[in-house]
Amino acid sequence: MLLDNINKANDIKNIAPGDYPALAEEIREFLIEKISKTGGHLGSNLGAVELTMALHLSFNLPEDKIIWDVGHQSYTHKLLTGRREGFENLRKYGGMSGFPKRKESDCDCFDTGHSSTSISAGLGLVKARDIQGQKHSVISVIGDGSLTGGMAYEALNNAAKLETNFIIVLNDNNMSISENVGGVSKYLNNIRTAEAYLDIKEGVYNTLKDMPKYGDRVVESIRKAKSSFKQLVVPGMFFEDMGLTYLGPVDGHNIPAMLRMFQEAKRVRNGVIVHVITQKGKGFGPAERHPARFHGAEPFDIETGIPTKPRTTANYTDIFSTVMTKLGARDERVVAITAAMPDGTGLKRFRNIYPERFFDVGIAEEHAVTFAAGLAAGGLKPVVAIYSSFLQRAYDQILHDVCIQNLPVVFAIDRAGLVGSDGETHQGIFDLSYLSSIPNMHIMAPKNKWELSDMMKFALALGAPVALRYPRGEAYAGLQEFRAPIEMGKAEALYVEGEVCLMAVGSMVKTAEAVRENLHAAGIKCSLINARFVKPIDENAVAFAAKNHKLVVTIEENVASGGYGEKVREYFDSLSADCSLINIAIPDEYVEHGNVDLLKKEVGIDAESITNRILAQIKRES
Repeated sequence: MLLDNINKANDIKNIAPGDYPALAEEIREFLIEKISKTGGHLGSNLGAVELTMALHLSFNLPEDKIIWDVGHQSYTHKLLTGRREGFENLRKYGGMSGFPKRKESDCDCFDTGHSSTSISAGLGLVKARDIQGQKHSVISVIGDGSLTGGMAYEALNNAAKLETNFIIVLNDNNMSISENVGGVSKYLNNIRTAEAYLDIKEGVYNTLKDMPKYGDRVVESIRKAKSSFKQLVVPGMFFEDMGLTYLGPVDGHNIPAMLRMFQEAKRVRNGVIVHVITQKGKGFGPAERHPARFHGAEPFDIETGIPTKPRTTANYTDIFSTVMTKLGARDERVVAITAAMPDGTGLKRFRNIYPERFFDVGIAEEHAVTFAAGLAAGGLKPVVAIYSSFLQRAYDQILHDVCIQNLPVVFAIDRAGLVGSDGETHQGIFDLSYLSSIPNMHIMAPKNKWELSDMMKFALALGAPVALRYPRGEAYAGLQEFRAPIEMGKAEALYVEGEVCLMAVGSMVKTAEAVRENLHAAGIKCSLINARFVKPIDENAVAFAAKNHKLVVTIEENVASGGYGEKVREYFDSLSADCSLINIAIPDEYVEHGNVDLLKKEVGIDAESITNRILAQIKRES
């Protein structure tokens, strides 16, 4: 196998050019086989195989710096830098990350995980290079989906001022996670389909080159006038109008063509865009046909592409999807907003039924939130569905545009808490902290699938900013018998017994149930309160717990700093109660990738760890 000859960075340069297609095929087969077992980002990686090979052939790593925007397309890069063995434990606890990590390899020059950051980071590396008198190349690879993020344009605006080489590779596959939307997508489509330009360029160049004596000289003259030529034929030429040199488009699966393009890009003495057109999921039929499904794939059968462990029960996203369609039927003022993830957030069904009330703004969370604020100010009832880790990108818009005006925007925060295999950049463990610092914000978390439904109805009726956070995975169906009406700021007492009182938030109510059973087995009576609200907290419930128990334990799937437990402790200390308080939360640190159950144990929020901590506290006090 050709892959056997690649054990470290730059080994690909020892591969004969005639073997490049065979190596690309081997890489695809390797990725499909490994990801079918571990799960991971398949479609984006299959589409970037030849592009990555061309980059590694054109540049020298780790001296030259490649920044992968988002980073979920970096698997081939990892293969070509000697990390083949790491794929056995890809995205597993203690194993190789699914994203670039500086601590993992010198060839990963910048950690990524969220979109639209690579141009800013690359610009910083360019300036650091020039100030220190260094000569290496800096290449930022960004997808057309990430180019819908405003941060990318802030960086492009600065990059346009450069008088030094900076290469920006636009990996254009017409997809972010779901199909791209908006003006940027339309503009890039115009470039893709500007066949008049492509055909004229190739035809003229080839004909003139064949002319004896003067052909090459004429071609060179045309190259110097190429910018003007493009302006006549290709619509917009937005990048060159900004002051960046534009090269392309080039076939992202044609390695020789990309090698020529990258050599040309190296000679440019300013910021240069290399526009590369690729196919997401290339080489694997199911991924080509269903690129969104194979963006982040669970383990699957290679022959069919069908997951090997298909879901048999509804998850919280499914419940949210059902509730949204029902609420949309009841009130025509209900509208839904997502940032390039109609499938992932469960809004696809709402979009299909109420297309005029559904808005996909692309990968632009900041815009999504302020857009929702405008919809609310205009008399509608917007629901913004975004993953927890992505919503933190819009903190200022939540504070400044929604909450200062006390506008009725509902934030449906999916993937709250530990999400597992995507690691530090995707764990939703900060939302309670960053949201609860904002005046006028109300924060709720459901204990089970029925409470999610009830809370959505309550949130839309409240007429104020509301954040409703729920976890990834199976929707809990227990505690169905407890369904007291939702009241503002009121917790729900599930069991009242004495001695120990557990006050749990959202997803941790299920864990608290298991802790309660463990304590019963140890002969300890235990009350259980479903917090429901993180802001405002139910002070009466805290006072009741402190007065009637020897030990109160708060349990949440959020970092300790700024979380629910911290708020309970602040009020608890004012009570001067003859009672102890333990706050169970995730330590104030970043949590790496791995199985969620294992991660919960590692950070001490699983039932066994919580039980042991409570028993140790009771033993100390006795």
